Amino acid sequence: MRISPGGYFAVAAIFTFAALVLLRTQRDLFALILVALTWTIIPILVLTDRLSFDGSVLSRRGLTAFVDRIISRRTAAIAVTDVERVEVTSVRTLRRGGNVRYRYRVELISEGSALTFASGSRQFRRMIHALLPRIAEHKLDARACELRDHLVDVSAARSEAERLGVAPSAVLENARAAAEKRIEKHRRDGHTPTSEEDVERATLLRRVANDLRIAGCLQQSAEAFRRALLIEPRNARMIYEYARLLKAQASAFGDARLLGRSCAALTLAARRGSQDARLLERIGESFLEYCDPARAAKIFRRALDVDENSFRAQLGLAEVALSDGKLAHVIHHYNDAVRIAPDKAAARLARREADYYSRLSNDDEYLAAELRRMNWLEGAGRVQRLTARLSFAALLIALVGSSIDQMVAGLGWALASSSIIGWFGSLIIRKFLTTRGRVEPSDA
Repeated sequence: MRISPGGYFAVAAIFTFAALVLLRTQRDLFALILVALTWTIIPILVLTDRLSFDGSVLSRRGLTAFVDRIISRRTAAIAVTDVERVEVTSVRTLRRGGNVRYRYRVELISEGSALTFASGSRQFRRMIHALLPRIAEHKLDARACELRDHLVDVSAARSEAERLGVAPSAVLENARAAAEKRIEKHRRDGHTPTSEEDVERATLLRRVANDLRIAGCLQQSAEAFRRALLIEPRNARMIYEYARLLKAQASAFGDARLLGRSCAALTLAARRGSQDARLLERIGESFLEYCDPARAAKIFRRALDVDENSFRAQLGLAEVALSDGKLAHVIHHYNDAVRIAPDKAAARLARREADYYSRLSNDDEYLAAELRRMNWLEGAGRVQRLTARLSFAALLIALVGSSIDQMVAGLGWALASSSIIGWFGSLIIRKFLTTRGRVEPSDA
């Protein structure tokens, strides 16, 4: 699949702006050469930069990877067995009615290397279905598991929903109150069908509800979940998935009430699935994602009571301890994670984290250096966001000001130039500052 071209277009925009500055200063030939080179080379790089997966190794190919291999003398490739963790982030790009459109960014991390790809191309779904099932679940975060199991074509999800009698979002918007009354009536009557046909229908509704949630059809997903939960109200994993939907709705529509309902559903799922360690791990991670470390810690400890070899629960407790500033507890949980790690890659990740926080705890100079690095990194991020907004405003002033007053236009161009230089500089600084200080590995 092709790599997301966003970075290339950002570079092309910077060089195009530089060409405009050259053109404004009467250096027409240099401006023409720069524009021609930019819009000849960048499309070639975009078209040739690809990720390839052969069933065991994910590798980056193309001119960019070739140049990077010459400079760094390292191949941009990660074997499936060497993957330490997979993290997925989602960004809403469009909201319309009860539907949203998500853009997913998948990052595979191994020792000293990382490969990233994003949705937006036809090959993304094929890559997800080929790659993620081959990676152990203890390395996947919640969103990665959801993409692995429920990333389908939107039209297919809607067709299946229609076959099961789930109305489109426009109809659900008008029928929401009536549906809530029906649900309340079922609860009062204690209606809990248990026939095989009902259970099979609940399974189908649950699957299509998750498919619709990943596709961004949130209202249809909610309706499918409601119907499935009427049939199986005690299904702990389904309640957990419904809580994830409520969180997505709360984030998309800015409704704090839905976030509270999501937390309540997570608590109920933990109570109903109190003997399922894998489910408890995911519930704890969700509470941590919702910025509730106290509840997360309680759920992680419950998961360890059920299964003392719960790797993700130990990682979760380390994250909770880090949020509380308890470095000794962080080190302890990562060392326990090393002991119970299911494979070498997971043990390597936990050992590296334990070594890093051990040095932070024992070396005051290293701690001071890392605190400076993180403060500079945070400052560079603020500068990057500020200069990005300022550059757009300055360009607007420059373009509009040219028809009003040349002095205003000149001020706009100067401000835009300074902002873009600041944005580019902060981007480079952040690139260097994201790398931690070197830590000597322990002998453990």
